[in-house]
Amino acid sequence: MGERTKIGIIICEHHCSKCTGIKCFRAFNNREGAFSTYKGKELELVSYTSCTGCPGGGLANKVLDEMKKVGVEVVFLATAWVVGYPPCPHLNYLRELIEKGFGMKVVVGTHPIPQNFYERQRKLGTWNSEEWKEFIEPTLTDEKTRLAYD
Repeated sequence: MGERTKIGIIICEHHCSKCTGIKCFRAFNNREGAFSTYKGKELELVSYTSCTGCPGGGLANKVLDEMKKVGVEVVFLATAWVVGYPPCPHLNYLRELIEKGFGMKVVVGTHPIPQNFYERQRKLGTWNSEEWKEFIEPTLTDEKTRLAYD
C-alpha cells in the first residue's frame, strides 16, 4: 500500500448521542459506503467524536483544532447527518468551515445508508434536491448493501 491518509469521523450529536459506531467502523474496515473510494489505500482513523451539538459551532474551538494538530486530512461526517429526522440543515456551513477554515477535505457520510432510512426519506422527499443528491451519493450504494446495514 501507499501513503497512509489520516481521517477523522464526526457524528451528529443530536442523532447519535447513544451511537456505538459499529456501522461506521464496519464500513471503514470493509471499505464500504463513503470509504469505498479508499479501497486499496491505507487509512488511519485518528479521531471519532461528535459535532458538539447544533449548529456545530463548538467544532472550531476544540474538535477541528485537535484534528488538525494530529494531521487529519479527511473528515467524514457520519451517515446520520443525512439520514436523521430531519437531516442536518447545517451541512453546507460545516463543510465550508472544515474545508476553508481548516484545510481538511470533507466527505459526507460513512457507512451505506440503511434501506429502512432510504425508503423513509424517499417517501418524505427529503433528498429530491441536487444538493441532497450530492450529499447522499457517497453512501447510497445498492439495495443489497443497504439491506445489509439495516
